Amino acid sequence: MKLTGAAFVLALPFASPALAEGFLLSPPIDCDLTSDCYIQQYVDTDPSSAASDFTCSTLTYNGHKGTDFALTNRAEIQNNIRVLASAAGQVKGVRDGMDDTGYSEETADSIEGRECGNGVLIDHGDGWETQYCHLKNGSIIVKSGQQVWEGQELGFVGQSGKAAFPHVHLSVRKDGKVVDPFDPDGKTVCATAGDSSLWKDLPDYRAGGLIGAGFSESVPAFNDIKAGTANAETLLPDAPAMVIWGYLFGSQPEDIIALSIYGPDGLVIEDDVTLTKAQAQSFRAIGKKRRGKNWMSGEYKGTVTMIRGPQIISQKTILMMVE
Repeated sequence: MKLTGAAFVLALPFASPALAEGFLLSPPIDCDLTSDCYIQQYVDTDPSSAASDFTCSTLTYNGHKGTDFALTNRAEIQNNIRVLASAAGQVKGVRDGMDDTGYSEETADSIEGRECGNGVLIDHGDGWETQYCHLKNGSIIVKSGQQVWEGQELGFVGQSGKAAFPHVHLSVRKDGKVVDPFDPDGKTVCATAGDSSLWKDLPDYRAGGLIGAGFSESVPAFNDIKAGTANAETLLPDAPAMVIWGYLFGSQPEDIIALSIYGPDGLVIEDDVTLTKAQAQSFRAIGKKRRGKNWMSGEYKGTVTMIRGPQIISQKTILMMVE
């Protein structure tokens, strides 16, 4: 396939930060948004029963009232990624003590009315509030009434409350009304820039990409990929198969996922998979069964590439040893 352009991050030309009555934000998570974590979902800007983020794309769902800063898998919860105050203010409310079980049919009744999970609410004055949801059980270190500074640690990222994946959900409100920090004045129209943002340093908008990639000896269960337990750093020479998989977010119809494995003696397998629908999270995999002789010992390279139209929007290369 011939590509006429390549970009690992779709950096759309949105406006530089403009003052919103002097209130500006920094990211609520202590990680690199280009590699260690990512923004999974944005505020739903469509008032109808449909859903649209501020770029008119699908990185949201109907009625979503915040921005979700996500970890790459559930295992990352154990690394205690810090949740940070996005601006200075006074803690207005705190809840802790909810397990990081995430949302399912089994947990729905127990979290009713506590969908935010473990969380912190901060009053910044002049009607501005920020709320931080789904923090790790037992991690919150601030108290109601406490003054906090921008960047102060509040707790750790978890998966408590109504959370389908580990993340911190940041809601911003002015006089009780939800505000999209990427489009506070509501003037951004699709890919046409508005004239304001609440961010001191505007995060790049990634319109989908690869969360992770890995090897395995069979097509893994999606729950194992999301848990961070699916990748095999080594395989035995007599492994029944060799599989390469890619973990995606924000996929669109007609996106192409190109997967390949190269070993010590050259190409093992490669294929392109064309996606048929938009999905918040998904995965794709290809593999080759071992027939007869064992896999050759040595280093294997797997590459997963996500292609949209003429552009490479995300790519990951990983190494694995057969020994």
